[in-house]
Amino acid sequence: MGAWQYDDTDLERLSMIMTLHDMGFENAEIETYMKLLLEQEGTEAQRLRMLDQKRGRTLDEIHVREKQLERLDYLRCRIRRQRQG
Repeated sequence: MGAWQYDDTDLERLSMIMTLHDMGFENAEIETYMKLLLEQEGTEAQRLRMLDQKRGRTLDEIHVREKQLERLDYLRCRIRRQRQG
């Protein structure tokens, strides 16, 4: 077997795939994004829309988690008060 050779472009694409994956994009979303990225010309709005949608979903998840933390902290506080009194 020959040695695989990657150029900077290959590494940039792989890095982008890993970044999208780390941000929570599903495989199909990554595939769509990468196809748009490879087309480049005229796809900026579509790619930006995908990123904006993901950002919105991520913010929604953060808000849910913040509410969960508030409830956890409330329960922890109640237990501490009960132990003291």
